[in-house]
Amino acid sequence: MPKTNGNGLESLFIDGLKDIYYAEKKILKTLPKLAKAAQSEQLSAAFEKHLAETEGQVDRLEQIFEQLGKAARGKTCPAIDGILEEGSEILEQYKDSPALDAGLVGAAQAVEHYEIARYGTLIAWAEQLGMKDALPLLRETLEQESATDETLSQLGEGEANERALQAA
Repeated sequence: MPKTNGNGLESLFIDGLKDIYYAEKKILKTLPKLAKAAQSEQLSAAFEKHLAETEGQVDRLEQIFEQLGKAARGKTCPAIDGILEEGSEILEQYKDSPALDAGLVGAAQAVEHYEIARYGTLIAWAEQLGMKDALPLLRETLEQESATDETLSQLGEGEANERALQAA
């Protein structure tokens, strides 16, 4: 791995890891609330499934930190805090509404899209830095995030959006 002066690509990569680690830990706390709040059994099951996947994603990030000889620590991520706050607002505002599931799908997809962007960037940087051991771990997580996004799209386009439309 190339030597860095502390402000190079390796530093960006480590900061990105800290950011997404923080995000994944926050998401772990949020997913059970979403699963409980969802009106549809399919949406609740999707949140439960992604909870188990997210636990594995945290484990993979910890492996990457270990490979780098760094402590697995998060760095406050205002982006994920804001996205999750928006999700909380939807949860409160539409709690008893037929539009709740459509709102939860939209909020969850905002999270997934953030994660997809972050992991895509981390993969590109890891490739550039020659971090061959980190790449399969990051790619596995990116594949899971993309699959979750696709599942959410199907659930939204299926019954969730339709139920919200009928209530309008």
